[in-house]
Amino acid sequence: MSTEELIDAIEEKLFSDDGMNVFAVLDGASVSGLLDKLYDLSPEFLCLFKGELSPDMAEVAPYLVKIERDSEFTNWLIGHGWGKHWGIYVLADSDLRALDRHLRGLLLVFDEGGKPLRFRFYDPRVVRTYLPTCTAEELATVFGPVATFLVEEEDASNATRFQLTSDTLKQQRIPITG
Repeated sequence: MSTEELIDAIEEKLFSDDGMNVFAVLDGASVSGLLDKLYDLSPEFLCLFKGELSPDMAEVAPYLVKIERDSEFTNWLIGHGWGKHWGIYVLADSDLRALDRHLRGLLLVFDEGGKPLRFRFYDPRVVRTYLPTCTAEELATVFGPVATFLVEEEDASNATRFQLTSDTLKQQRIPITG
């Protein structure tokens, strides 16, 4: 499958729900040069870490990016990042700022002893494993305003669509290639 065919196939899955905004939550630690691309191609984006960040921390921070069909940034993201665990895709009827507020609330979790830990929910390997283990209450917290999480699978020729329906997690495998 050519890069153009891959981009078209994934965009078809991402932009099929009319009225939904499409976002990527990207891991700066996994995407070399992400900040340069964000500034060069100018999609609407926010850093999920708040406050003044050192340049090193800004490079590895997670970013919420609104993506548009057929945009230069979206084409770059899918064409270069699909299958490399750069992040996850989120469909929501929220705007960027409202979704940012929600997702920032997922960044910190506490272990059994009360020690705070960063939760890398934006790593597709993490969210694929985590969501199926959640209780209905946990799912409601994670989803909040999110209608759909679309996550690449280990075998990048497939993705998984996660949706919350009546307190139940719905998982659907979606073939991307072939």
